[in-house]
Amino acid sequence: MIREVEVVVIGAGQAGLSAAYFLRKHFEPETGFVVLDHAPHAGGAWQFRWPTLTFATVNGVYRLPGMPVPEPEASAPVAPVLSEYFADYERAFDLRVQRPVSVRSVRSLPDGRLEVATGSGIWIAEALVNATGTWERPFWPRYAGQDRFEGRQLHTAQYRGPWEFEHERVVVVGGGISAVQHLMEIHPLAASTHWVTRRPPAWRTDEFNPDRGREAVAMVEERVRMGLRPQSVISVTGLPQTPEIRAAREAGILERLPVFDRIEPGGVAWEDGRFVPADVIVWATGFRAALDHLAPLKLRAPGGGIVMEGTRVAADPRVHLVGYGPSASTVGANRAGRAAVREIRELLGARRPTAERVSARA
Repeated sequence: MIREVEVVVIGAGQAGLSAAYFLRKHFEPETGFVVLDHAPHAGGAWQFRWPTLTFATVNGVYRLPGMPVPEPEASAPVAPVLSEYFADYERAFDLRVQRPVSVRSVRSLPDGRLEVATGSGIWIAEALVNATGTWERPFWPRYAGQDRFEGRQLHTAQYRGPWEFEHERVVVVGGGISAVQHLMEIHPLAASTHWVTRRPPAWRTDEFNPDRGREAVAMVEERVRMGLRPQSVISVTGLPQTPEIRAAREAGILERLPVFDRIEPGGVAWEDGRFVPADVIVWATGFRAALDHLAPLKLRAPGGGIVMEGTRVAADPRVHLVGYGPSASTVGANRAGRAAVREIRELLGARRPTAERVSARA
C-alpha cells in the first residue's frame, strides 16, 4: 500500500510527539502528516526503563508541550506513569500514532519527494522529521578477551533491577548517570561492586542553571555543525551531586577505577597486574543515534556524524533530526520539535504555487 502525506514523523518519544504537536496546528493527521512508531506502546524510551527507576531517582522529566507532567509520589516507578502520560497526550491532541511500524529505509524520489518504506507499506512525503532517538542502539565497547568471559554481560538497555545481582561480584562500566544509578542500587545486594570509567567522572560542583544548560547545548551543537558524532549533553554538564549521590561517594560506593586492559574468563585485568574478579559486567556505556534507515540518503559526513543547521540536515533541507545531538534531552526535544515544524512549513510554502500559498494562509 502506498500513501501520501506532506510530513512523516518517525518516532513517538519526547521529540517525535513534540514535533507532532506543532504539526497538528497546521496539518491534519493521516492526510497532512503521520507519526510512525516502532515501539509496541506509547511512552517512548520511558516504557523500557527498569522498575526501580522512580521519580526520586530519575535524572529529569520534562513536560510535553501543552500538557503538564503528572506529579505522583517520589517512590512511584517512572515507566508506567510516563507511558500513560504519553498515551494521554496522543489522545488529547488526536495525534493518531501508528504502531508498531518499523521503518526500513528512507529514499529520495526523482520528483523530489521522500519514500519512507515500512513493514506495513510505503509513505510518500515532502518532508521528514526523524525522532528515532537512541534506545534501540545500545553501544557495546569491545575489549580483548571479552568473548571468553564466563560470567554474564548486559547493557543498561537490559537492566531490570538490582535483585538479579544478589551475592554476585559486579563490574559496572561507564561514566554517566545510569552507571551511578546502577551502582547505588546494586551495591547493597551484591557481593562486591566496582566502577570502571575511561575518564575520571566529572562531578558537577555548582548548581545546574539555564546558563550552564545553554553552554552545554552549544558545545554539543558545535560538534554536529562540524559533522562529528554528537556527545551526550550530560557528558558536557557533568554528573549531578544529589544528597543520595554524595552519601554514596562518602561510603566509597562510587570510587572509580581506570578502564581495564582486557577481560579474562573470571574478571577484568590491567597491565600493571591488577585483577578484579567478576560474575557480571554491566555495560552502562550509552547509546548511539538510530539512523540506519536514513543510509540511502547518504547524509553522514566524513567525521561520522551528520552536519546540522539547527534541526535541519545541511545537505538535505527536507530532513530534520530532532532528539539528535543538542536536542537529545527532554527540554531540547520540545524546542527542536517547534523549530523543525517552523522550517518545514517554510519549505513546503516555498514549493507550492503562489495561488496555493495564498489560499493556505487564508
